[in-house]
Amino acid sequence: MSTAFIENTAGRGAARYARKRAGQGRPVAGPSARRPGWVTYVLLSVVFVASVFPLYAAAMYGSSTTTEIARSVGTLPTWLPTLRLFENFGAVFSASQFNFWAALANSLLVAVSVSASTVFFSTLAGFSFSKLTFRGRQALYVTVIATMAIPSQVGTIPMFVMMNEFGWIDSLLALAVPGLVGAFGVFWMTQYLQEALPFELVEAARIDGASMFRTFWSIALPAARPAAATLALFTFIGSWNSFFWPSVVMRSQLTMPLVVPQLKGAFTSDTGLVMSGVFLVAAPLLIVFVFAGRQLVAGVMAGAVKG
Repeated sequence: MSTAFIENTAGRGAARYARKRAGQGRPVAGPSARRPGWVTYVLLSVVFVASVFPLYAAAMYGSSTTTEIARSVGTLPTWLPTLRLFENFGAVFSASQFNFWAALANSLLVAVSVSASTVFFSTLAGFSFSKLTFRGRQALYVTVIATMAIPSQVGTIPMFVMMNEFGWIDSLLALAVPGLVGAFGVFWMTQYLQEALPFELVEAARIDGASMFRTFWSIALPAARPAAATLALFTFIGSWNSFFWPSVVMRSQLTMPLVVPQLKGAFTSDTGLVMSGVFLVAAPLLIVFVFAGRQLVAGVMAGAVKG
């Protein structure tokens, strides 16, 4: 780290100390050059194990029979996956009481459409609230944010009545349309764009003759990409894991979380089969995190710095 940078940020005294250390062959390292200590690695390892263990346990239970699971009270029935796990996977794929691949397609279609619409409309609203001036802006923004305090279950009955009037019961529209935009997304994008998008860029685009929507599309949307990627991931996960609302409006069609209850029998239940279904429901989210985890962390850190 240069002494000029240290002087500009921490003062002359810190710069003199940095020059003294440099003269002794011990230059001051910047934050990016510092390596975390062993305590950090231990804490991260504990968090990692605690986060992964439930999914690992589901796979181990799926590798065992119901009898083996009943005998292993207080511990896992096995510590390594067995062929039983893949047999249970095959049973879930070929189950007669539902179509696994149709449920996977339904969840994927709803999660992707809801994520895309939430990002678009939330960024559009965030741009309006953060960079435009219009009558009632603050009151409208407060009203939108206040809806976050209302539990979603409160609107279940009115929403169900509306879906019934529209003829959308047992339709994917009943899952996608109510989630096209949310108050959290509007709040997230508004807070990010307030700092990430300078007014000068908006004014320059307007002076060059760009319409307001073109300014949003060409200036605001690219600037909001890190926060938008994070919002898309959060929305995708929330939509994929949604159980309550789909269980209310869906009849013959299923989503992935609704597959798990279907694996239970009327009088008996194969615990290993059910846990295999739980693992298969969570597996696509693991794939999403593997490919989008870096973007998620970058978006969260960008939001923390900008906010």
